[in-house]
Amino acid sequence: MITIIYKIVKNKILIIGILLISLLSIQSFSQNKVIDQVIAVVGKNAILSSDIESQFFQYKMQGRLQASSTSIKCQILENLLFQKLLLAQAEIDSVEVTEARVEAEITRRLRHFISQFGSQEKLEEFYEKSIIEIKEEFRELIKDQMLVEAVRQAIAQDVGITPSGVKSFFRKIPKDSIPLINSEVEISQIVIEPPISLEEKLKVKERLETFKARILDGENFSTLAILYSDDPGSAKNGGELGMFGRGEMYPQFEAVAFSLDDGDEISEVFETEAGFHLVQLIERRGEYVNVRHILLQPKVSPYDLQEAQIKLDSIANLIKMDSISFEDAVKRYSDDPGKINGGIMVNQVTGTSKFEEDQLDPQVLFVINNLKIGEISNPVPMKTFDGKDAFRLLRLDKRTLPHRANLSEDYDRIQNWALEDKKMQIVNEWVKNKIKKSYVRINEKYEDCDFQYDWFEEE
Repeated sequence: MITIIYKIVKNKILIIGILLISLLSIQSFSQNKVIDQVIAVVGKNAILSSDIESQFFQYKMQGRLQASSTSIKCQILENLLFQKLLLAQAEIDSVEVTEARVEAEITRRLRHFISQFGSQEKLEEFYEKSIIEIKEEFRELIKDQMLVEAVRQAIAQDVGITPSGVKSFFRKIPKDSIPLINSEVEISQIVIEPPISLEEKLKVKERLETFKARILDGENFSTLAILYSDDPGSAKNGGELGMFGRGEMYPQFEAVAFSLDDGDEISEVFETEAGFHLVQLIERRGEYVNVRHILLQPKVSPYDLQEAQIKLDSIANLIKMDSISFEDAVKRYSDDPGKINGGIMVNQVTGTSKFEEDQLDPQVLFVINNLKIGEISNPVPMKTFDGKDAFRLLRLDKRTLPHRANLSEDYDRIQNWALEDKKMQIVNEWVKNKIKKSYVRINEKYEDCDFQYDWFEEE
């Protein structure tokens, strides 16, 4: 049990990672010419040689081959066997995922790949396919992965862990196998976000109106987006956002995007929490649209920013003189949505209040590295989640030194390990029992693989 969870923590096994298969690994490998063959069958689902080789190709490209080629291919095959077994169960249980969820997941992954390549055009050029062709080619693959994950979660959905179970789990970890935890900090903040004047909003809106007139007179929408849009994610792509369904964007943005007719129609200027937009329809397909937009964000005046800084200076002095507690000041003055949690900053990567140094904004790291525990910073300039200028006070609440995991400092983390280990045990037992009742056949050249499960067991 302990070996399994430790390997999960260290990311050295692949079974849990089957749903992290690269969207484009098969496409990468398909550029090489191979003669395909069936390597294994689970129920009605076949595993092909190309399925294994494509993932092996990805591991080589990422420099992750720390074991022999044969060993890696055996692990990949077992991942696929595991996936096909759960996929067969999804068919039995009539598990479904909506097309909207599939489309959203494809879009999310493609945005990740586009960011890695630098642009949609470079992605399309590398794979010699349009973005629409890439999406369609892998739609079924993504849907199957989502079905598999739904079944895996259902198998262990009612599993819980008690405090005594957490302690028991931790005590069984060999001392030399207890993971090393990097230095972490916990931080709270008070944010003052100055209001944007009506005059500034009107100025931005008028500027977008001139852009619309220029486009209607023949100028290229994409060019103006590249030159002027304040949306860094889409500006480099000519303002194009890619296909999306309802529930993915700001409600106001979706209302406009889905109201546009075919034929490159351009919207009126409108406002969302992010700023003011001009939108052009590229394509509509069923319940999904692709648009390009130009975003202009009204700027806070220097005077109002200075007022926010002065106000935070006064709040800091009140806290230092014990005239008000930091927590009460958060409730009374902070404009941060996180004020309901006492101003505690949340790590978007882990969902906890703990940050490793490389997870912090460099400016925040610089400030808190000069603070003692419980000390408050001077007002620090910042950008809000939607890109607006603001100021904040930072308080260093806690700092841990690098250490081996222990129950007093890392209980939540160890609790998650223990829960995952317990879920893995449940899934392991389910797989072992399911193999006995399922039709599984594997090419004999893989019979020497050191599998975790006995896939060659006869019914």
